[in-house]
Amino acid sequence: MDRQNPKHQQESREALIEEHRPERIEARLRSRPQSQWLSDFVLGAIDGCVTTFAIVAGAFGAGFSEAVVLVMGFANLIADGFSMAVSNYEAASVEREQRAAAMRTERQHIALIPEGEREEIRQIFYRKGFRGEVLDNIVDTITANQKLWIETMLAEEYGISRLEHKPLGAALITFAAFLCVGAIPLLPYLFHSLNPAEQFYASVVLSVCAFFAIGLCKGLVFSHHLLVAGLKTLFFGSSAAALALAVGYLLRHLVT
Repeated sequence: MDRQNPKHQQESREALIEEHRPERIEARLRSRPQSQWLSDFVLGAIDGCVTTFAIVAGAFGAGFSEAVVLVMGFANLIADGFSMAVSNYEAASVEREQRAAAMRTERQHIALIPEGEREEIRQIFYRKGFRGEVLDNIVDTITANQKLWIETMLAEEYGISRLEHKPLGAALITFAAFLCVGAIPLLPYLFHSLNPAEQFYASVVLSVCAFFAIGLCKGLVFSHHLLVAGLKTLFFGSSAAALALAVGYLLRHLVT
């Protein structure tokens, strides 16, 4: 139920009207879609915090020393962060190669069997509900521009979007997020004045704040309910950490 007051609703409507002025729409549609930087950041941040805190929780449950936690934590931070960055780089490279291959295929098909490709365009828009002269105009307009023709086929036949995912950028953002956020659970272990229990509980608090902050960032960007977005990310991150803590306690009692 929308509980916005009339004044806020009017302000929101005026902002939407401003965003939908013809020149604003033209500029927005003309610009290229942005890279998936947010998904790369969230991927690295959540995995970094989860895996590092999992080591902290597992080590605490198993009764390991502060030195072991730091060595294991930072070793994992570098190695796993690099591994995830490489994996994301390869995944983005595959997406780019698939798009390039599909473009070559469609360009070749248009050159060899243009009528067959025209029929594909016709059937695509027929299924969207267009008929008669309107459908003929759509087919003629699209097939008159080879770039538009190919882009339409990529989107409609292959399901490939215009969203650009740059492999190197994806890898760097993932790695940076993994290192920065993944280091948070280890910070209390750098303070030797704290006892092991205090270090662990401080790590818990910092990790909870990190998970919640990541969720808030997602909520702000995608205009989701901030509290729900924060709690959702907190729940998934905390669940993984709780599993690691349980495994640590279990193994501690099994091997001693």
